[in-house]
Amino acid sequence: MKSLFRPAILSTLLLLPLLAHGQQARPVEVPGHIRSSSAYAEILLRSTEVKAELESLIADYTEASPRIVDLRFELAALGKAAERLFTVRPSDTGKLTLALGKLSVRKAALETDLARLSRSHTPENAEVKRARKKVEIFDAAIREILP
Repeated sequence: MKSLFRPAILSTLLLLPLLAHGQQARPVEVPGHIRSSSAYAEILLRSTEVKAELESLIADYTEASPRIVDLRFELAALGKAAERLFTVRPSDTGKLTLALGKLSVRKAALETDLARLSRSHTPENAEVKRARKKVEIFDAAIREILP
């Protein structure tokens, strides 16, 4: 189901691609029922931590640095998690719990680990398969809350 709040995916939480290339982004208003949720707060907290770390490292490392690549990937994964929240109707705000936020943040971290492993191993590698399975487990838990 498409949400009327789709443009909000470019909220302050999701300035990743523009910040990645040194451009200024304009914040878009996040719907109140999302902004006041524990899930959004948890994603925003981790996103802010990642952005702060990225800013502290960007002066000393190149864009191709594995750490920079990982941080940008995690920021993008957190953006996707927030975008998923924006599809929640105001009547379903009760689903946006701290547990959902923690699941979303952990899934973003696991996706980052999977991306890192995928850069250096084949898809058939046992570590890659284990990482992919972990991501699938967290995704299934999130889908149980937000179908």
